[in-house]
Amino acid sequence: MGVLGFYNVIRDKYPGVTEIADKEHIQIWGDVDPEFAYSWFESLANALNKEMTEGVDAEKYKGLLNFISAHFQAEDEEVKNCIDVAFTENLFWQVPAVKAEVYWKILPDNLKELYVNFHRGVPH
Repeated sequence: MGVLGFYNVIRDKYPGVTEIADKEHIQIWGDVDPEFAYSWFESLANALNKEMTEGVDAEKYKGLLNFISAHFQAEDEEVKNCIDVAFTENLFWQVPAVKAEVYWKILPDNLKELYVNFHRGVPH
């Protein structure tokens, strides 16, 4: 599928969070361009961080997180690297621990493992 294909699938399947991620992406990059799909996954993580900080119910994003987790298991190294580096490493950035806790509980184990391996601990 590749990163571009994964990007398109996420955009089609999750239009609500895509809209939030696009706004985050435009603030940094000026526009949304599929050529920079890899970077967009950092914006997706930032969109979720914003939602966490605002107290949005984690159940709203459980399907998305499970979907990303399943693709991490099934996809090629390019997509796996994108999920690891662009998405998971940026998840929970500057989110207060009390707001991150419920999202951490629903985060699939393989994404938790990626997060802990990079950050050397759970969100705090």
